[in-house]
Amino acid sequence: VTDAGYVVVATVDEYDDVVEVLESEFEALPQGGDEDEDPRGIDLILTDISLSGERDGYDVAREAKRRGIPVLFVSATPPQGAEEFSLGYLLKPYQERTLRAALDAIDRKLKGEKLQRIDGLVLYPTPAPGAAKV
Repeated sequence: VTDAGYVVVATVDEYDDVVEVLESEFEALPQGGDEDEDPRGIDLILTDISLSGERDGYDVAREAKRRGIPVLFVSATPPQGAEEFSLGYLLKPYQERTLRAALDAIDRKLKGEKLQRIDGLVLYPTPAPGAAKV
C-alpha cells in the first residue's frame, strides 16, 4: 500500500507492541523538528482479531478508540460486537487492490462522502452526532 501513498508506521502482532507504537507516535517532535519531514500520529489501525499474546484485536480497537484512532478489523471471520469501537472489517483473504480500495473507502467515509460497495468490506453506519444509544 506504500506505492498508493500510504505510510505503514509499524507491523506488530502483540497488544503491548501496539501500545508502544501508539505512544511513540504521539511523542512531541524533537526540538527543531520539521513536521513535514517527520509526521507524527496514526490515522488508522488495521488489526486482526487474533494476536500473539494474551490480548487480542478487540483490546487494540478499544485502546485505539480511547485515543481517537479509527480501527478496521482485517480477519477471516467478522468480529462480533465491534460496531461500537471500529469502523468495520475487511474479510481475509483479500488482494492488495481490495485493501487499497478499502483504505480509499475509509478515507471517503471519514470525510462524509458517499461510498461504493467493495466485496469483503463492511463499514458500520456512523451514528449521527448527539444520537442517543438505545
